[in-house]
Amino acid sequence: MKALHIITGLGVGGAEQQLRLLLRHLPVESEVVTLTNPGPVADGLAADGVRVTHLGMTGNRDLAALPRLARIVRRGRYDLVHTHLYRACLYGRIAARLAGVRAVVATEHSLGDSQMEGRPLTAGVRALYLLGERLGRCTVAVSPTVAGRLARWGVPEPRIAVVPNGIDLTRFAYDPDARRRTRAHLGLPADAFVIGGVGRLVPGKRFDVLIRALAELPADCRLLLVGGGPEEPALRRAARAAGVAERVLFAGERPYLPDGPPGRGLPDGPPCPDLPDGPLCPDLPDGSSGPRLPHGPNPPASPPSRDLPDGSSGPRLPDGQSPPDSAPDADLPDGSSGLGLPDGPATPNWADGSRVPDLSADGPSGPGLPALASAMDVLAAPSPEEAFGLAVVEALAAGLPVRYTSCPALEDLPPEAAPDAVRVPCDAGAYARALAEVRAAGPGPRTAPEAARHYSITRSAARLMDVYTAALARPVPPPRSPQGVTPS
Repeated sequence: MKALHIITGLGVGGAEQQLRLLLRHLPVESEVVTLTNPGPVADGLAADGVRVTHLGMTGNRDLAALPRLARIVRRGRYDLVHTHLYRACLYGRIAARLAGVRAVVATEHSLGDSQMEGRPLTAGVRALYLLGERLGRCTVAVSPTVAGRLARWGVPEPRIAVVPNGIDLTRFAYDPDARRRTRAHLGLPADAFVIGGVGRLVPGKRFDVLIRALAELPADCRLLLVGGGPEEPALRRAARAAGVAERVLFAGERPYLPDGPPGRGLPDGPPCPDLPDGPLCPDLPDGSSGPRLPHGPNPPASPPSRDLPDGSSGPRLPDGQSPPDSAPDADLPDGSSGLGLPDGPATPNWADGSRVPDLSADGPSGPGLPALASAMDVLAAPSPEEAFGLAVVEALAAGLPVRYTSCPALEDLPPEAAPDAVRVPCDAGAYARALAEVRAAGPGPRTAPEAARHYSITRSAARLMDVYTAALARPVPPPRSPQGVTPS
């Protein structure tokens, strides 16, 4: 089977890193098209041996990108197209149809009750989504909660499949050596009580709640925020205003997976051969996409290029530079292109502006997310609306107690699957009390509960393969008219 994944951008984000992790476990020849910014996850995919093409889309209304995308799909002769994130789902489904591919799957990564990908839902966003959905064969929901939201929107239930996000349990397993090393490198005292917050620094994540809660906690408590985004300056101001700037550490975006060709394939099936390292795959000036080399060397290294409206690939740029008009990776349903993410992990620093010690012992990017999870004592997730809650599940895999406000991944399981995951209102006082209780209880065993094991990436990959098989085998169910459907 040969599949093309189309995604809005490949900056550091949950959907983007989930795609990379899935491709390491799917026994499918896969390639990727990113509509916009080919950021750090694109580099990681290329290092894994996955061919990545940058379409160079300049915004949500760049209609000239559609025929370019359709040509890529047609030339690739893919059996299946899989789209990710709002803009890519809309353009990717249309392009697949234009190219004659009928087996189209779309994953809904971040549909909330009142927002999608961090922006408010509108009637126009919903109507456009439903029109595009009719062109696919299946919409994948990352949780039963999201599946219910899709059904209430008007997506026919036979066209919805639940494939939860997955995690690499082995990588997140608690490592006491990584804990000591990471704390030392970050300047965190060995006896400090470290509260972790993981996610994009955007208003919807409500990390400001944790900063205000920290002000009510003892002086040995630290807040370690892992992620980047436009809310960082406001959070720094909030930390200074609360008098805790010297206790809030901004770690920046952190790598989830190491670079290098993985051994892919499901445990109970034949593995997919390892793929060599290779560059992003630009379209060639003659309109071809270059040789398909799934089991051999990739073409010589060259920087990514961008299709121009006339179908040509445009000039080659110096290594490390992106086209000047390339759009950032954010995918905003209101039609704007949002703010882009940095091109790599930032240097960790405290909210008061002081830098942490040198991190070179952990490589050029410093400690990755699994090592940072080992350095934490608790994860706090105050976001009031989530589609899955991947950071919570990853924290559970690291054996951390978790205090959260919204996590469909846990809400869809029985409480005993994660006994040390407790729901807390999105309120600074409530979080201060809940975190004080965790601190007072002292450290417990750092073992992963059943909930973390339930969301193993191998299980998710196997479920997705079932969806692919069904999409290739069955006819398209007749779509139901979205008119008259009551919004959620």
